[in-house]
Amino acid sequence: MLKKRIIICLDVKDGRTTKGVRFQNNRDIGDPVEMAAEYYRQGVDELVFYDIMASARGKKPILDLIAGVASQVFIPFCVGGGIGSIDDIRAIILAGAEKISINSQAVRNPGLISEGARIFGNQCIVLGMDAAKDCNMPSGYRVYINGGRIKTELDAREWALKAVELGAGEIVLNSIDADGTKQGYEINLTRIIAEAVSVPVIASGGGGITQHLADVLTKGKADAALIATMVHSGKYTVDAIKKELAADGIPVRL
Repeated sequence: MLKKRIIICLDVKDGRTTKGVRFQNNRDIGDPVEMAAEYYRQGVDELVFYDIMASARGKKPILDLIAGVASQVFIPFCVGGGIGSIDDIRAIILAGAEKISINSQAVRNPGLISEGARIFGNQCIVLGMDAAKDCNMPSGYRVYINGGRIKTELDAREWALKAVELGAGEIVLNSIDADGTKQGYEINLTRIIAEAVSVPVIASGGGGITQHLADVLTKGKADAALIATMVHSGKYTVDAIKKELAADGIPVRL
């Protein structure tokens, strides 16, 4: 049986790790390089680094900061935010990342997915998707861009299928409704996408206790759970989470 992955997200703004609730009221919680090194020591399976303001401000990723994080971890490391061209993808990979995540720019320019997959391989191209409940959409969920600020006309399930068809090798699926609430993942949304696509789906948004991860990895059919607040708060360590999951019979790398 394939192991379920635990992935930590570092949301970065102006070179510092930040955390908010539903993309609002972000506060500074530390240095991303130091935090990455600590989570690597704790045994996290992967790290995701998002420059949460890059797309909204029209800025490029901070390459020296990416290189700093990459120098501290020897696990898969994914970078998102402000990636708008093949040159951006190449620069991030050369800075030390294994994967890149495109969200807003993928919506604006879907060809970036196919071209990126052709040049760097499907395993390198991750679709980041922010979705929120909307009864007017076929799946019941609408896609948003620019950190949840701009509503699109894309249905979450249809966009996931299209992105995989274009070459995305993985999807990080974030529920705007659940983001930062610590009340649990959006199980229904995760299951809809996981059942629709043939690539791994990473559930994001809402993890507060280990049971939330267990639920989304089983009932939600996610391949991995992305966490932030749980560990940033110091309430949990990666090792403690994994041991609890393993005790529940969920296959994880200990």
